[in-house]
Amino acid sequence: MNENGLAIQTETLGKTFGTIHAIRSLTLEVPIGSIFGLLGPNGAGKTTTVRILSGLMKQSSGCARVCGLDIETQRDQVKSITGLLPESPGIYSKLSAVEFLEFIGALNRRNGDSLLRRIDSLLSLLGLEERQNDLLESYSSGMKQKVLVASTLLHEPELVFLDEPTSRLDPSASSLVKDLILVLADETETSFFICTHMTSFAEEVCDVIGIICEGKLMTVGSPEQIIESVDAADLEEAYLRIVGGRVDREQLLAWRA
Repeated sequence: MNENGLAIQTETLGKTFGTIHAIRSLTLEVPIGSIFGLLGPNGAGKTTTVRILSGLMKQSSGCARVCGLDIETQRDQVKSITGLLPESPGIYSKLSAVEFLEFIGALNRRNGDSLLRRIDSLLSLLGLEERQNDLLESYSSGMKQKVLVASTLLHEPELVFLDEPTSRLDPSASSLVKDLILVLADETETSFFICTHMTSFAEEVCDVIGIICEGKLMTVGSPEQIIESVDAADLEEAYLRIVGGRVDREQLLAWRA
C-alpha cells in the first residue's frame, strides 16, 4: 500500500518518438480507490500514458510511481500488482470462460484451488456462472468484455488500467460495462485508470477526470468542477471548449460549393 494515499503519481513525465511529442511534461496525482478518467481525442497520448504507467514502455523524461513503486527501477513489481485491458485485447473463442481464465491464471503463475475459487468468484460477480462452460465464440460482445475484465482482475491487482473499454461495444453492452466498473470499484476496492474519448462515459463513471490534448494535460478535476470552470452546460461542451474542438460547419461543407 502506498503510504501517501496515491495510486499514481507522475512528475513531468514525457515521451517522444523521434520529433513527435506523445506526452508533454505530465504531472498528475491519482488517489487510491478512485475511478480516474483520462479523457482526450484519438492521438492525444492516452494509450502511451497507460503503456508507460503499466510498465510496458519506458518514458523519455520525468518519473512516476504506481502504487508506491518506481516505474523505472521496479517495473516487474508494477506489472505484478496492476492489471491492463488494452483497447483491442485477444481472446481465444474456442475456449470456455473458465478455460480462458485458467490459461490467463497460468500466465500469471497462478493455479490450483485458489485460482478456481477466484474464477468462480469473478464469474459469479459478473453474472456469468450459468454460461461459464460455454465456448466464448457463443458469447455476445458485452459478455466477452466481461470475461476480459475478469481476466484483468484475476490476480487481484491494486490498480486496473482500462484503455477505451467501450470503444467496440454497442450502447447496451457499453452501459453494462459502465455498471460493471462501478460495481467492481465498490466491491473490490480496486483503483481504476480509464482512457476514453467518450465524454458521456467519463461523466457517468469517473470520480476525477484529466483532459489531455496533443500530449499535454489541460485540466484535472471532478466532472462538476471541469464543467463549472468553463461555464459549460455539460462535460461534452466543457471538453470541446478546453480542447478547441468546435466544428467549423461552413468549412466542413465547403466541398458542396
